[in-house]
Amino acid sequence: MAKGRHSTRTTPRRGWLVVLIGVLSLALLGGGTAFATYRYDLESSSRILPGVRIGDVDVGGMTREEAVAAVAARADLTLTRSLVVRTQGASWTLSPEALGTRAGVDQAVEAAFALADGESLLSRVYHRVADEPLRADLDLGFAYDDDEIASFVERASAEVAEPAVNADLRLVDDELVVRRAKQGQEIRVRAAIERVRQALEQGSTGVRIPMRTIEPKVTAASLGRTIVVDVSENVLYLYDGFSVERQYRVATAAEGFSTPFGTWTVVNKVENPSWTNPDPDGWGADMPAYIPPGPSNPLGTRALYLNAPGIRIHGTTNVDSIGTYASHGCIRMLMPEVEELYPLIPIGTEVLVKP
Repeated sequence: MAKGRHSTRTTPRRGWLVVLIGVLSLALLGGGTAFATYRYDLESSSRILPGVRIGDVDVGGMTREEAVAAVAARADLTLTRSLVVRTQGASWTLSPEALGTRAGVDQAVEAAFALADGESLLSRVYHRVADEPLRADLDLGFAYDDDEIASFVERASAEVAEPAVNADLRLVDDELVVRRAKQGQEIRVRAAIERVRQALEQGSTGVRIPMRTIEPKVTAASLGRTIVVDVSENVLYLYDGFSVERQYRVATAAEGFSTPFGTWTVVNKVENPSWTNPDPDGWGADMPAYIPPGPSNPLGTRALYLNAPGIRIHGTTNVDSIGTYASHGCIRMLMPEVEELYPLIPIGTEVLVKP
C-alpha cells in the first residue's frame, strides 16, 4: 500500500473560525465539557475525515461500508478493463482480474480511517465541525498474481508453439516423401511474463509478448546419405540430402521370397564376408553349410547388414541376375559397384525399401 500524503492549510477568510473554535474549545474544556467533545469525536469516528481520497474517489465523511463500496466500484473499472495480449499471429483479450489481479480495497479504507489517528482530538473535531478538508491522497494498491500470469503465458505458448521440423526422406504409404526442414517458434515465456506483469502495473490496454525461433536440428545440408531401393525398378539410389548422388541396378527377391519393404538401418559392414547357410533344410539344402571369404562366396567382397533379419546389400558374381528378381531376399549389386558404395555408407545409414 502506497503511503498517503496530506496537509492542512488555513485560509485568511476562515481565520476567524479557527480562532472562534479555539476559544470555544478552551472554554468548553475549561467549563467541564471535555467529555462532550470526546464523545462527539468518538461518535463521529465511524466516518472518514473530510478531504480524504483513495485514488480518484473522495471518501471523506463516508462510513466504512460506504467507502468500501465506492472504492470497490472504482477498482472494478480497472479489474474488468480489457487487456489485449498480442504475439506473432495470435492475440488474446482478457482482464486484469482474469490474470489474478486483486485490489487492496479494505487495506486502503483502513489507511483512510487511520489518518484520524495521526491528528489530535482538537484537530479531528475542527476538521469535522468546520468541514475542513484534510487533503490526503491515498493510492489504491493492486496485488498481482505471478502464478496466474505464468499459467496464462504457458497456455498461450501451447496454442502458438510450432516445433521445428527436421529434414528427412521417409516412406509414407510406400511412397518416398521429401520433408524439408522448417523453423519452429515458441513464446519466450520468462520475458512474456515480465511484460504482462508490467502492462498490468502500468494500466496498459495492450501488450506484445516476444517469440523465439527454433532452428531444426537436421537440414538438407546436414541430412547425410540415405539409401533408397525401388524394388519395382530394381534400382538402388544413393541420396546425399535430397539429391541423388549415385544409382545402381540391383537384383531383389525372386518369386516365392521377399525383399522386405520399409525403413531399415545399416547395422554392420563387412569386407570379404564369410557365408553361413541360412536354410540348410530348405532352399540351401544343396549348398555348403559354410563358405569362407573368397571368389565363390555368395556375398561377394562387400556386405552391408541391415536390421531386417537375414537381409544384406552385397556383391555377387552372378552378373546376369542384376536387374532381375533372383535373390532369396537380399539386394545384390555388381562387385565393382558395391565396392564403390561400401566406403560411402556409415553404420546407422537409413535404407528405405519401397515396392
